[in-house]
Amino acid sequence: MTNKLVLIDGNSIAYRAFFALPLLNNDKGIHTNAIYGFTTMLLRILENEKPTHMLVAFDAGKTTFRHETYKEYKGGRQKTPPELSEQFPLLRELLDAFSIKHYQLNQYEADDIIGTLAKQAEADDFEIKVISGDKDLLQLVSEKTTIQLTRKGISEIDSYTPEFLLENMEVTPEQIVDMKALMGDSSDNIPGVPGVGQKTAVKLLKQFQTLDSLYEQLDDVSGKSIKQKLTDNKESAFMSRELATIETKAPIEVNLGEINYDGYQSASVSAIFKDLGFQSLLGRIGEEGVPEEVSEELSPLDVTIVEEVTEDLFTGEDALVVEMLTDNYHTAKIEGFGLANANGAYFIPSDVAYESDVFKAWAQDGTKAKWVFDVKRSVVALLHHGITLANANFDLLLASYLINPSENHHDIPAIGHRLGENDVLYDEEVYGKGAKMKVPDLNAFSEHLGRKAMVIYKLKPEAEEKLSGYEQLDLFRNLEMPLAAILGEMEYLGVQVDVDRIKEMKEELGGRLAEIEQKVYELAGEEFNLNSPKQLGPILFEKLGLPVIKKTKTGYSTSADVLEQLADQHEIIQQLLLYRQLGKLQSTYIEGLLKVVDQETNKIHTRFNQALTQTGRLSSTEPNLQNIPIRLEEGRKIRQAFVPSKEKSVIFAADYSQIELRVLAHIAKDEKLIEAFNADMDIHSRTAMDVFHVEEKDITSNMRRQAKAVNFGIVYGISDYGLSQSLGITRKEAQQFIDRYLQSFPGVKTYMEDIVQDAKQKGFVTTIMNRRRYLPDLTSRNFNVRSFAERTAMNTPIQGSAADIIKKAMIDLAARLEKEKLEAKLLLQVHDELILEAPESEIEKLKQIVPDVMEHAVELDVPLKVEYAYGKTWYDAK
Repeated sequence: MTNKLVLIDGNSIAYRAFFALPLLNNDKGIHTNAIYGFTTMLLRILENEKPTHMLVAFDAGKTTFRHETYKEYKGGRQKTPPELSEQFPLLRELLDAFSIKHYQLNQYEADDIIGTLAKQAEADDFEIKVISGDKDLLQLVSEKTTIQLTRKGISEIDSYTPEFLLENMEVTPEQIVDMKALMGDSSDNIPGVPGVGQKTAVKLLKQFQTLDSLYEQLDDVSGKSIKQKLTDNKESAFMSRELATIETKAPIEVNLGEINYDGYQSASVSAIFKDLGFQSLLGRIGEEGVPEEVSEELSPLDVTIVEEVTEDLFTGEDALVVEMLTDNYHTAKIEGFGLANANGAYFIPSDVAYESDVFKAWAQDGTKAKWVFDVKRSVVALLHHGITLANANFDLLLASYLINPSENHHDIPAIGHRLGENDVLYDEEVYGKGAKMKVPDLNAFSEHLGRKAMVIYKLKPEAEEKLSGYEQLDLFRNLEMPLAAILGEMEYLGVQVDVDRIKEMKEELGGRLAEIEQKVYELAGEEFNLNSPKQLGPILFEKLGLPVIKKTKTGYSTSADVLEQLADQHEIIQQLLLYRQLGKLQSTYIEGLLKVVDQETNKIHTRFNQALTQTGRLSSTEPNLQNIPIRLEEGRKIRQAFVPSKEKSVIFAADYSQIELRVLAHIAKDEKLIEAFNADMDIHSRTAMDVFHVEEKDITSNMRRQAKAVNFGIVYGISDYGLSQSLGITRKEAQQFIDRYLQSFPGVKTYMEDIVQDAKQKGFVTTIMNRRRYLPDLTSRNFNVRSFAERTAMNTPIQGSAADIIKKAMIDLAARLEKEKLEAKLLLQVHDELILEAPESEIEKLKQIVPDVMEHAVELDVPLKVEYAYGKTWYDAK
């Protein structure tokens, strides 16, 4: 057999992946755990199976032809969690990127599509592999068709051949349907014969072979009780068989010739991986893709190579490109400068620029406007060469980001392409790709930089006109532009790190890990490799006799979810979980920080992403200082390594208290919330009082915990499923909780209804500072897509406004520190918190200035509240 057909049960694998993995979000706030799990399995299938033909089948809807036979078919199933529903459209996009055909058919299930294609392929002598989590498909097992069933989760798979099926379930493929007819299936609400389980069904089929034969020889059934059950439920048994039988002649409109599979284009898959935030999977798809190509027909452009910088080169309104070959602009060498203005396009070699007092004077002249791409990157790169970039008052990157924050590509060629200015080559065409990047031929390089600069120069008026039309010029000019310069200075300044303290922590953690190791050895009664599942499994499940949760092909599963289920079974489990947590701290954070510390200055220069999230929040990378773990004391202690860079100085930390809930009160105009904040009440206690109908004195810690989860959950558009997971309660209880909350705070309920309707009219939502987020999916016919867009419409104005407020606070604080002539400097922004370094002598002033500035960054219907602390390390300041 030369042809191999792989058929995937899309709904089944997505469900498995969703419930096997914790809820994951990408930077756009979209849940991605089901897609991620599905993708890892898909990559494994493609690597291992190398199919010649492939299709992913999906269920078309809730109603199928089986409902005509039995209206209650699948009637007991819970509603799909919205966190999963919203992922199905993206899953289809992912399959398109992989060039894998997907298909659904009204009134039929994915099983029927799979069964029909499998039988067609068998007739054409194909080898068939079906991947699912649904045992119904075992009826398709044959010498040519193998059913690969996921066990718990998605990583462990059993391959069912006729021999394996007989060995493991003691039935043949033909008997699977009759077994279902007898035992029923609670997951599909197939009734079967009440009181007959799998064991009894198998026993009967071993004796009578088929359901028909069983009922023909009913008198030969031993056992009065079972005979009576079979007699009373004969109609149910045969109906159940009909329901469980896969239709292998479904009227599908796809044939084997249409689902041949020739592989995928790395560029397409790479693009969607980046969009979904699957950075860890990029290495598994070969060479990274490049953006959509533009026409190579470029208009003629004369670019002058500047040999000496003179004052008449500049006009006062000049576009500048600072060109580096690597992403890390803190260490990258500037290879040259592109310049464009009303007189033409120019290339200034970097050595010519550095040696010119005229260039430096122009760059630092606050009366001369510069139009750039990525002002922060340009500011940092030039500061490393002793040049302060002044009056960079237009940034094409930030303009493009504000105009459409959902775009993935904000490089100069992509922006030019969107705005109709195509006269620039893609970087790869000039430099080569990846590790092969190099400074190209001087003429090609100079023309390329000249073109880049000219695109910025030409697009500036159009971009600003768009921003003006969207009422975003103020946001652009007075928030994002000044913030970019401040972020550049913060990045350049960096954060001082006590390397010796990190090394001490490494030793301390190493010691703790060794202690835990010894403790585990004592509890186990022997020594073994804690990091080896092969050695750990037998210790836990054979020697200590703990219940087996799941197995793998190589033995027992000792994954985190398994250990968590066993946490109360034996003291050794808690020790193993702690060992793994501390091991991750050691490798990811302690050793990770040591890798990025500047060897000369002992500083860390994180990079703030200003044009990434759709809500407007800043993120931090290389390293991510916004994500240092704080649940474990050992994790919190990592902040001890962040210290002032000067003697007799401190780290001063100030953060907004419950800023998103305060923004919600302001936007929703909810009287109860406003009253509670204005009275300086504990908002979680206030919510508990209203939701549980109790007096303040009667609130328990658990009530307050649940109220807190709902308060913050409402901000993030939480569903009954999400709340049930965070509180460990049923979905029904969670929904009741949400309903009671919305009854208690009618202003919030009205806001949520009105904002969705308003967004449907406009096509977007805005923050208090007019940041937009476009939501075209609000009018989608697909319920799941529409539901996610509605939740996004509710929470984006809240999250985005909170992000706007802290950005405004950073700008105001930087100006105030300069006005007061203080030495204090902004170091970091971590979500709702600002971190400064300041001399001890300035502490009293900062106690006054910092809260004053932050609390008055904007005026809301409720007061903004700031809490601050300071100390010799970031840890002490928390």
